[in-house]
Amino acid sequence: MRQLLDALQSVVAAFFGVQSEKKRQSDFKQHSPLSIILIAIVLFVFFVAAIYGVVTWVLNT
Repeated sequence: MRQLLDALQSVVAAFFGVQSEKKRQSDFKQHSPLSIILIAIVLFVFFVAAIYGVVTWVLNT
């Protein structure tokens, strides 16, 4: 579970552009690229859905 949370933190930091190169290299040594990619895809889908939901809500009010 701790490893999943570490991978999630790394992906979120990368989304915001605050991931250091040293931390990024360390993450790819500790975590499989597949887990990082899957977490990134899921977070991206949630982000797009949230944006869509907010825009729909604002346009309906």
